[in-house]
Amino acid sequence: MNSQTNWGLQIDDSVFKFLKKIPRKDRDSLLVVIKLLPFNPYVGDIQKIKGDENAWRRRVGSYRIFFKIKVKEKIILISNIERRTSHTY
Repeated sequence: MNSQTNWGLQIDDSVFKFLKKIPRKDRDSLLVVIKLLPFNPYVGDIQKIKGDENAWRRRVGSYRIFFKIKVKEKIILISNIERRTSHTY
């Protein structure tokens, strides 16, 4: 599912609040991945979320970026970022 044109990117306000609270090194790593998502959202350590047709997660270290892909509109909606801990699963 490669695309020649870039995708639009929409980020929920809660994502920005979360990014302000985490260490700078982690924030920088996440921001690099977020900036690369519009070029091809299907690249990297991603996995489709069961039960939802367009929901995906991307793993970045101990963090997970949750997003939806609107294929027809060519928009990526980042809804949440969570840190995976020993209590997550």
